Amino acid sequence: LLTAKNETIERERQRADTLLQNILPEKTAEELKTNGTVKPVHYESVTVLFSDFKNFTTIAESLSPEALVKELDEHFRLFDAIVVRHGLEKIKTIGDAYMCAGGLPEPNETHALDTVRAALEMQQEIGALAAKKAAAGKPFFEMRIGINTGPVVAGVVGSHKFAYDIWGDTVNTAARLEEGGMP
Repeated sequence: LLTAKNETIERERQRADTLLQNILPEKTAEELKTNGTVKPVHYESVTVLFSDFKNFTTIAESLSPEALVKELDEHFRLFDAIVVRHGLEKIKTIGDAYMCAGGLPEPNETHALDTVRAALEMQQEIGALAAKKAAAGKPFFEMRIGINTGPVVAGVVGSHKFAYDIWGDTVNTAARLEEGGMP
């Protein structure tokens, strides 16, 4: 009976670890489990990508809430796969905005190229999806992307529903480049 209970506890611990590592980078999750907190990390060179959908609010008004969430999920799942394929770290989504970065949590020399390649693939995938939706007479999203490279600080804030995030002028500039860009 004790062995069975220990096996159940171990399975649940592994499940909790998997969930935590799905929310935070693995190294950050381990630090949080070990210390209960995460020290901010300064990165000298990271490439940040922001994407956003043009006319999102207009399209959102024409869809049911369920259909809107389904659309966002379809698009962001595409992005998630691209981000993984190019070795980037998904930071967060905010509404219809998607943010990821290259060169963290493990620094590398190819982060700028990796991020640009991911952006080009995102544009290609969104274009293909838009063409299918347009052919079916359905609304479709056009996307803007902003990319910037420079220093950032990364860390976890809060004590409830942990959020791994990055801060700095590099992040702000990438967001402004996205806002001012063309689809």
